[in-house]
This record gives sequence, C-alpha cells and structure tokens, in this order.
Amino acid sequence: MRILLVEDDESIVELVTAILNEQKYVVDVATDGEAGWELIEAFPYDLVLLDIGLPKLDGIALCRRLRSQKKQVLVMLLTAQDTTTDKLLGLDAGADDYVVKPFDVRELAARIRALLRRGSTSTTSVLTCGNLHLDPSACEVTYNGQLLRFSRKEYLLLELFLRHQHRVFSRSAIVDQIWSFSEDPPNEDTVKSHIKSIRRKLDAVGAGDLIETLYGQGYRINPAHLADFSDHKTAAQSSEQAVQESTPQLQQALDHSVTAIWQRTKGVNLENVMHLYW
Repeated sequence: MRILLVEDDESIVELVTAILNEQKYVVDVATDGEAGWELIEAFPYDLVLLDIGLPKLDGIALCRRLRSQKKQVLVMLLTAQDTTTDKLLGLDAGADDYVVKPFDVRELAARIRALLRRGSTSTTSVLTCGNLHLDPSACEVTYNGQLLRFSRKEYLLLELFLRHQHRVFSRSAIVDQIWSFSEDPPNEDTVKSHIKSIRRKLDAVGAGDLIETLYGQGYRINPAHLADFSDHKTAAQSSEQAVQESTPQLQQALDHSVTAIWQRTKGVNLENVMHLYW
C-alpha cells in the first residue's frame, strides 16, 4: 500500500518513514503543501499523512482542496495544536482522523492500520492464492502453513500480484507501484532479480510457477493458481490468532527502528525527537 507523508520536520520524516517501511508500506514524502498536492495528482495513494503547519499551502487548505476535487483518499492530520477548534477545523475540512504531536510512534502506526482497515475492506482480508496466504495485518506470507521469508521489495511485489490476480504488470508498472518517488528508479535487471528471488523461495515449497511471465508484456499470477475469493472471509477470520501472535515480533521491529533513528538524530532537533519517542 502507498502512503504520502507531507511533513517539513526532517526528524519526524525520518522516523515515520522508517516505521512505515518496517511495516511494508511504500512511502513518498513532500515537505510543503504544494509539492504534496502535485504528488497526490500524480500517484494513487491509500493514505495521506498531512501536517497542518506546512509552508506554501497549509494542511487544512490542502485537505479542503483535495476534497473539493472529489478525491476520496484517506487523510490523517498531524497537528501540534491540541485544541477542539483545530480538531474540528481538520475534520470539517474532510480529514478522516488526526494525531496530536508529540505522538507515540507505536500509537501512530496502530491508528494508521485502523484507518486503512476502516477505509478498505481488502486490507482486513488475508490474500489467498491456492495454498499461499499473505496476511497484510501481520506482514506474513505462508504456504501450506509454512512461514516464508521475503525482503521488503519481494513482499511488496507478492502483495501487488495477490491484490490484482487477473492483471498483467509490466516492469514499469511494477516500479511505479512499489518504489517510492524519492528512490532512484531501478533498472529492468533489478525487477527481474526480485522476481527470480521470489520464484526461488516459492519453488522451495512447491509453488515455483505461481508467477507467470508473459514475454513482451510483464508478469501475472499463473491462472492455474487463481484464488477462490469466496474463501477470503474465512481465511481472514482464521488468521486473527496469527495476527495476535505476531504482535510481539512487530513491536520488536518497531523498537529496533526507533532505537536506530534515535542514534542518528539525537544531535538534531533533540527535544522534538525525544517527545516523539516518549
């Protein structure tokens, strides 16, 4: 899933981006309201994290512009003003939720997951293709109950294919979907390498032909493996226990990211970053 963070505080950008990347989101960043609007116009986002106090175009004005253009993307405001008036202004402008700074990064991550679940029923379901299951809530992939390990890009690629099981993705479409705007675009060999690695790991458990190559067109899920979508609801319910069991692992990953960023940013905007952590 793709998230746009519109924030001009570098320490907050680094922290929030690291946390969201850890949870397998693709994150684009804009440091002012006008740049944020340009990205919203250019890319389809599942969520916009929007600071209120932005240069060029403030967050409230950007949210109003977004809603006036009938864009239905979810919006979560990041505000330093913990007053009823500011909250009402944000909600009246069309925001779906808000978080007050300084915020706890773990609470922010949980609020984001909750908002995405509320906004799209697809994020609550385990994605299934034959015996392969991808649980977006736990960021886990299993085949016949066996847990598989994928890199972040491999996970995002597999999630993309499983969310759109009848679509063919060219290499350029793959890059647009799972590489953020701020990253250097990869060459074709990089995409091929990720596909090859996914196939190797799937082949080890007997599903090596899951991803099909259509020469001259791109990649797709092999039609022989297409999922029975009527089973998704049952799969989602049966995965609830797995999500709960994975929570300590996700928490450990979040704590590790926070500690690493603390070491890098403790000399910059120190007081601000300390508030975010604690």
